[in-house]
Amino acid sequence: MLEALGLSSIACQVYQALLDRPTDDIDALAARIRLTPGQFHDALDELGTLMLIRASVEHPGRMRAVDPAVGLADMVARQEADLAARQAALAASRAAVTRMVADRAEHHATHGERLLGLDAIHRRLELMGRAATREVLSSQPGTQRPEDLTASRPADAEALARGVAIRTLYQDSNRHQPHAAQYAHWLLGRGGEVRTAPTVPQRVVIVDRTEALVPIDPDDTRKGALHVTEPGILTALLDLYEQAWNTAVPLGATAPDDPVSGLTPTERDLLRLLGTGLTDDTAGQRLGISSRTVGRHMASIMERLNATSRFEAGIKAAQHGWL
Repeated sequence: MLEALGLSSIACQVYQALLDRPTDDIDALAARIRLTPGQFHDALDELGTLMLIRASVEHPGRMRAVDPAVGLADMVARQEADLAARQAALAASRAAVTRMVADRAEHHATHGERLLGLDAIHRRLELMGRAATREVLSSQPGTQRPEDLTASRPADAEALARGVAIRTLYQDSNRHQPHAAQYAHWLLGRGGEVRTAPTVPQRVVIVDRTEALVPIDPDDTRKGALHVTEPGILTALLDLYEQAWNTAVPLGATAPDDPVSGLTPTERDLLRLLGTGLTDDTAGQRLGISSRTVGRHMASIMERLNATSRFEAGIKAAQHGWL
């Protein structure tokens, strides 16, 4: 226990022995805890440095243990003071890192990384999308324009065909826009993911977690964008994005087939299989789809049933005669 305060295990034994048998001499104590005289004296030196022993007034030449209520309390106080100093130093370091990141961002902004105008932004987005190898994350606040979604399809299709994962976050207002729903179904059908939330972070595109594009002015994205590669800024953007994504709701899944329930044959079979107690993986194997696709189907079904859990979705599906 006392090792956490900086005491060696041998010093702990010696300190305990001095507390338990204050009248024994050094040789007796060393023999009792099976230490050589040299080990015992080294431990006394350590205890003395930590101010846990003092010279005995009653027995000249001997050392007495300082009561733990005094000696250990003082040690804890010193440790706390050291910890406070280290925390202050860490806070100062964080502030310095924040300033450095801001300075580097400003440096990049004035050395060719500030993209002015929509054409410059689109050119950089094309380059980033072409270079993507793992994933493209984007947050798009506001209502999406049909022409913007149409223009993004070729690049999205090409990236998805190369196996790049695409996650797109929209605001809930897009749920009432037919062109947004149509684009979501198109993207989902090719393996992408779309979610919506009442509010989303500022507009951002993050590629392979190594570069991002953010607007210079979030209130007017036409002014230009900043191309970011600094790890500190990217980490902050990714954390913000993941927090928003984890609280967002999937938008659609597949185009409905059944005019009454809105279920596709796959969704109806999936509900039946999961209702028998099968896992996502097993149900997916039965249907020839991945567990990830199973999750997307269930998210869509839960959304249409206004269910907050799969159990609730099962009950409501039965009540609606979907099973």
